Amino acid sequence: MKPKNGAAAAASERKMLSRRLLLLCAFSFCLGMLFTDRLGSVPDWQSPVVVQRRRHDRELQSLTEEFVAKPKPAEDRDVMGEVAKTHEAIQYLDKSIATLQMELAAKRSTNELLGGSADAIKKQKKKAFVVIGINTAFSSRRRRDSVRQTWMPQGEKLKKLEEKGIVIRFTIGHSATSNNVLDKAIDAEDQIHHDFLRLDHVEGYHKLSAKTKIFFSTAVDLWDADFYVKVDDDVHVNLGMLVTTLGRHKLKPRVYIGCMKSGPVLSDKNAKYHEPEFWKFGEDGNKYFRHATGQIYAISKDLATYISINQPILHKYANEDVSLGAWFIGLDVEHIDDRDMCCGTPPDCEWKAQAGNVCVASFDWKCSGVCNPVERLKYVHSSCSEGDDAIWSASF
Repeated sequence: MKPKNGAAAAASERKMLSRRLLLLCAFSFCLGMLFTDRLGSVPDWQSPVVVQRRRHDRELQSLTEEFVAKPKPAEDRDVMGEVAKTHEAIQYLDKSIATLQMELAAKRSTNELLGGSADAIKKQKKKAFVVIGINTAFSSRRRRDSVRQTWMPQGEKLKKLEEKGIVIRFTIGHSATSNNVLDKAIDAEDQIHHDFLRLDHVEGYHKLSAKTKIFFSTAVDLWDADFYVKVDDDVHVNLGMLVTTLGRHKLKPRVYIGCMKSGPVLSDKNAKYHEPEFWKFGEDGNKYFRHATGQIYAISKDLATYISINQPILHKYANEDVSLGAWFIGLDVEHIDDRDMCCGTPPDCEWKAQAGNVCVASFDWKCSGVCNPVERLKYVHSSCSEGDDAIWSASF
């Protein structure tokens, strides 16, 4: 029995080995077919066709490596130029959307206040690039005359400047009593110069925050401008440099431009800039949040419109510049710190002008304006002026 069983096992093993050899041969045949040209014979690597193809492949690889290793500068510049254009387009769209939203809110607010009056809806605003409000007081006639004799154009030049898109007005309210001699004096002065913007506001030193709100609200109601500027009547301004500076930020939405500072919060009642609400800013010795110094600053249309819409609920602090900064502190606003808007008087602004870096505005920090402006503004103008023709060639 055992020999019979051993023979059967040997026969079975031979059959299995034969099958494996057949499978191995079939697999080898198929594998060989993969290396043939279209299931044919193995290609001749020395044939002219193959040699030509291999040469072509090497040349193509060489050209590709050279192109990747050495990009063309001109094409790079073209790409960067397109990126810059795209960035400007995005800025313009952002500004347009923000402006449309503010204008829509302003129209709704105006219609509610005026009861949807047809005359109010039809009223067209005057187009402008910038509206400059020069903050002044009843007692500042000589200061105004100094400004008129230096950096502020007069007569026909003032009208032509407005046609160019640059509106300049002295801003002033009225006295506490009607038909006051102070109001009559301003009326008479305006008849001569035609350069006032009268505000629905009772004048007073401690009411500057309220006056600022009313100025922006009034200006927005009268002019459709890209920027609105507030400047004091004891500050020297180079108009050409001002509009050129503003022009660089024209496409940006919600822009707040000035010399940013963060002064101490004064709790001492005897201090000049005492803040009655000092406790809101923390412990003694704390500083205010960043805000533009009050001598001169500029805001874009959407921010001026925001002030106009929310005027009744905007809180007023003791200091006007702090109040303005507080109105923007919780908004998505770009604060632009431009030190050319707070140059010193000669020799500071004079040296900068001689070096070709003309200042936007000049004043003395110790006086919060040009010290003795009636006597010194002409001197500052002669030393630091950009030239009377600069505003007419300014690009914005």
